[in-house]
Amino acid sequence: MTEPTTNSPNAAPNDVHSNDATGRPELFASHGPVKEQRNWTPLLVGFALVVVVVAAIAIFGRSKPQTATGPDPYAANLVVEQAKLSQADNFVGATVTYIDLTVRNNGQRSVTGGLVKAIFRDTLGQAVQTETVPLRVLVKHSLGGDDESAELAAAPLGPGQTRTLRLTMEHISSEWNQAQPELEFRGLQLK
Repeated sequence: MTEPTTNSPNAAPNDVHSNDATGRPELFASHGPVKEQRNWTPLLVGFALVVVVVAAIAIFGRSKPQTATGPDPYAANLVVEQAKLSQADNFVGATVTYIDLTVRNNGQRSVTGGLVKAIFRDTLGQAVQTETVPLRVLVKHSLGGDDESAELAAAPLGPGQTRTLRLTMEHISSEWNQAQPELEFRGLQLK
């Protein structure tokens, strides 16, 4: 009686009766990991594409900040009748300062947007902080309750009208003398 061996030319490669070097049938023999050649090109191209898209969004997605170099000529028609300062803590515990301005438009055009430059001074009269913020108007909340701040374009300040505008300051210097800041209207958008 002759046993089939793995060297036999008639033995099938998956023959359960053939033995490997350990004496176990080849069917149950342990095979080492097979190294596959990976194609990294699609992964690298995809990564590069994502980087390019994110960079494009970062560069072109930024809106240009509104900047005005000096007071707007139409600003002489806007009269601040009253300024009311208030402070509140936001949800992260920081103090937010609100400046509510009652403004009358004595001109012939409607104001639909713009900026306000606020200069905060210390007890010696020196400027300790300058902020330029967009004009926002207080409007009635649709569900009632407190008024909410909205873009001035939502409720323009028409000729002869008076509206309350809100300036929101996230941080004001601790050296501020707590007096009303100097206000300068800039870059007014008119209709």
